[in-house]
Amino acid sequence: MEITFYGAAQTVTGSQHLLEVNGRRILLDCGLYQGPRDESKDRNRHLPFDAASVDTLVLSHAHIDHSGNIPNLVKSGFRGDIITTSATRDLCSVMLRDSAKIQESDIAYLNKRRLREKLPPLEPIYTMADALASLKQFIGINYERPYQIAPGITLTLYDAGHVLGSALVALDVEDDGRAMRVVFTGDLGRAHRPILNDPVFLDRADILIMESTYGNREHPNDEDTDHLMEDVIRDTVKQGGKVVVPAFAIGRTQELVYRLNNLVERRDLPANLHVYVDSPLAIDATAVFRAHPEAYDSEMADVLLTDRDHDPFGFGLMRYTRSPEESKELNFLKEPAVIISASGMAETGRILHHLKNNIEDPRSVILITGFQAPETLGRRLVEGQKRVKIFGESYDVRARVVTLNGLSGHADRSELLAWAGRLKPAPRETFLVHGEPDAAFALADSLRGQLGFGSVHVPEMGQRFTF
Repeated sequence: MEITFYGAAQTVTGSQHLLEVNGRRILLDCGLYQGPRDESKDRNRHLPFDAASVDTLVLSHAHIDHSGNIPNLVKSGFRGDIITTSATRDLCSVMLRDSAKIQESDIAYLNKRRLREKLPPLEPIYTMADALASLKQFIGINYERPYQIAPGITLTLYDAGHVLGSALVALDVEDDGRAMRVVFTGDLGRAHRPILNDPVFLDRADILIMESTYGNREHPNDEDTDHLMEDVIRDTVKQGGKVVVPAFAIGRTQELVYRLNNLVERRDLPANLHVYVDSPLAIDATAVFRAHPEAYDSEMADVLLTDRDHDPFGFGLMRYTRSPEESKELNFLKEPAVIISASGMAETGRILHHLKNNIEDPRSVILITGFQAPETLGRRLVEGQKRVKIFGESYDVRARVVTLNGLSGHADRSELLAWAGRLKPAPRETFLVHGEPDAAFALADSLRGQLGFGSVHVPEMGQRFTF
């Protein structure tokens, strides 16, 4: 058995891990790398392995850093099954098409400038046709239903509690007479979060591939997060500004709307608060959320019964804006408002237009609600840079930048250790991925020191391990 780490190795994006066992090549995730523009384009366009040689792709969840390069994988010759949960398949149906649309749109915008400068045109990494073609290879299965993907290899998916449809991947393998269980956490969620069920605990893993995003940090109290969001919105409305929120279209946007709905229901925010969700992808994703109530926790079920309009994803003055014309109209708003838009790291999409139009307004707030990868615009804002580039033009950051760490859908250090501590005995080999070096190495020390894990690795990009 061999495992090679081709992405999310000492970084948090581009999840791709290749397992070779029993003569089969199984790819765990195929995400887009998000980082410096030129590096991202090169890494995403050129896959680090032969796509045609991969037999099966197992997808942990729909977030673009885990699923976003699937159309390029298929375009490059992959012909196998893409196995995931039914909810993830439905989310990928909207996410991959949206990703292709954004790429085509961004390239068209850049090519207009390149034409003026007499430079050759660029091509997107993949097109809408590529995204649609990739959807033909998806197979949706349910949680805790064993599925044989090859002789001697059985896949079981368990609820990871991270986002709708997210899964812990367990592969039970008969390898040269040895029975081994390989577990890949994907992104591990958190207990007692709104909307979704808690992550499932597993009791056994021989080989563990585990995320480490917050391996050196603890999240703040959830109640404090609601209060901080309420205070930020109230103060900004009082000043006549706008709250601009870069938010991941899947998971984070729905949680933000859910929390805002509850704050309005409790009269903690004014009922005349104008909230706009300006993301066609988020609109389509919210429809998928509505279609999968089997993933809801008991709190969400109660809200569905008690909410005044029985819709936890909407309230009186909340508007979903789909068309470009509706989006552009938000540039001319005179009254205070909350504008939630993708992408979550402020790298692409409509959020760039809203930032461009509000970043120099000292009355306004840019509300950061998720992890920001290095070299992204979102990270530059979190780091306090006073001047940033948007669409190639420089802007002074006069709006206040506020970070809400408590909204993270990733388990923190204590939650990661609590989940890993249920594995008895400790895994023979543990690999920490999807974390920056400080977080991953700190978690490795905690796993060794607190849980007695004997062999813990933080793999480098392209590093291969043989068992």
